[in-house]
Amino acid sequence: MKYIGIDVGGTNLKAGLVDESGLILASQKMKIAQVDDRDSLAWTLVALTQDLCRAAGVGLEQVASVGVGVPGTVDVRSGSILYTCNLPLQNVPLRKLFHRYLSIPLYIENDANCAALAEYFAGAGQGSKRFVTITLGTGIGAGIIHNGKIYHGSNGMAGEVGHMTILYQGEPCPCGRRGCWERYASASALKRQTARALEENPDSILAAVVAENGGRVSGQSAFIAMRRGDRVGEQVCRQYIDYLAAGIVNLVNIFQPDTLAIGGGVSNEDDRYLLQPLRKLVEQESLPCGRDKMTKIVKAELGARAGIIGAAFLGKNKRV
Repeated sequence: MKYIGIDVGGTNLKAGLVDESGLILASQKMKIAQVDDRDSLAWTLVALTQDLCRAAGVGLEQVASVGVGVPGTVDVRSGSILYTCNLPLQNVPLRKLFHRYLSIPLYIENDANCAALAEYFAGAGQGSKRFVTITLGTGIGAGIIHNGKIYHGSNGMAGEVGHMTILYQGEPCPCGRRGCWERYASASALKRQTARALEENPDSILAAVVAENGGRVSGQSAFIAMRRGDRVGEQVCRQYIDYLAAGIVNLVNIFQPDTLAIGGGVSNEDDRYLLQPLRKLVEQESLPCGRDKMTKIVKAELGARAGIIGAAFLGKNKRV
């Protein structure tokens, strides 16, 4: 059988047709801004399902299920989107709307849970019993896997770690609170921090790096500048890693996972400049335990494919 996985991100919507092993046979991508209401979202999912089947030469009858990962809270039983912080989607009965057009089973999950499911079965979490994945993107999401099952909490909202406070009365967050972790340690936060440093230091190596990139600040800009010996870039990176570690220490102290994997574009940075100093900080700040029992902090392995594969595996996981 084949599975459709659709990853609804804060910026892009990505979809793929996936086989039993997790191999993506066909894929598509579009801007989420093109989907402006609940009905257009449902129809877009239908159209993507049909287009992917055509692209792969697969009949709709060969698709066992469609899985959708959403950046927010969902009701997995009813197949509804309850709330998203960075998208105007609330109380959307997605499964019901989708089934107006196609009768293929549809499963819905938080997008970070999808990434965690993919990594657990096919990536960095293989062999773990207790596994956490965090994804650094527009915000920060987390997926928590315990003995092969997604941990949802009593109300399905477990894993919204991006909205734990790390700085009381800090920066305002779209969720309505202040000082949320994702305001300091998401990829978007790193770009904002880099842009502020650039404005304050127009003659720095960082400024030259950004100019070489057509004036566009990216999540890599500060790290590139740091590798060139730039003091400004180094300050940005060190502060960002401090913020990132603050949240990860909380997760380690609360869940004590075997493995914690970090995904998102920022995680692609050289280990010497990101993972190694991050691991050192987490070891210093988390509750002490034997070295053989410490949480392993690693890079997620599936990259941009994780959201699609994990969403597709929602239906597959129901069968195994």
